[in-house]
Amino acid sequence: MGGFVGRYEHTLDSKGRVILPAKFRASFEHGGFLTENREGCLALWTPGEFERQKAAMLERATSGRTGRNRARLWAANSQDVEIDRQGRMAIPVHLREFASLENDVLVAGAIDRVELWSPTVWADRVVPEERWFLEDEDEDN
Repeated sequence: MGGFVGRYEHTLDSKGRVILPAKFRASFEHGGFLTENREGCLALWTPGEFERQKAAMLERATSGRTGRNRARLWAANSQDVEIDRQGRMAIPVHLREFASLENDVLVAGAIDRVELWSPTVWADRVVPEERWFLEDEDEDN
């Protein structure tokens, strides 16, 4: 089983593009989809994984008004993207604003997707969990 793993530091260029790490690019040769992620980052999905996410959203949309509104927001704030020959991907302004991406971008593999983080948001929301994870591992030994 494949999957996306690893953490890479990149910067946005003047046109709001970020370079996708070379090891991830083959999965996006036919493009991908950027969505907002609950934790305050962006998720980059392969076309196949995006279809699975879309099916899950359709299922939620049948569960009442809240489910329909969440599906609406998810769809409205999703964007199809292309990776150019240099491995760059344009990130629309509204998605950069959502994820607080201003200059530096942390590109992280998240198994079934690639996540794009502001390093500051990563430090606030994920790094504390890293400490917990390491402490939990120490208890197991």
